[in-house]
Amino acid sequence: MANSAGSRKRARQAEKRRQHNASLRSMVRTYIKKVQAAIEAGDQAAAQEAFKVAQPILDGSVNKGIFHKNTVARTKSRMVKQIVGLA
Repeated sequence: MANSAGSRKRARQAEKRRQHNASLRSMVRTYIKKVQAAIEAGDQAAAQEAFKVAQPILDGSVNKGIFHKNTVARTKSRMVKQIVGLA
C-alpha cells in the first residue's frame, strides 16, 4: 500500500482514471456492437447510419488514449468492408 501522501494521491488518481477509461472503452465497444448487429441483420442502410455515429466516437477514443490508432483503423476498415459487402 502507498505510504507517502503523494503516493496515496497517485493511487487515488490512477483508480479514478482506470474507472473513467473503462467506461469509455465500454461505450466504444457498444457502438461497435450496434454496427455489427446491423451488418448481421443484413440491413445496409442501418449499418451505414450506425457506422456514421460510431466513427467519430472511435476516433475520439484514439485521441483520449483508450485504443491504439491502428486498432481503431483496422476495426473501421473491417466494418466498412462488411457494409459494402452487403450491397
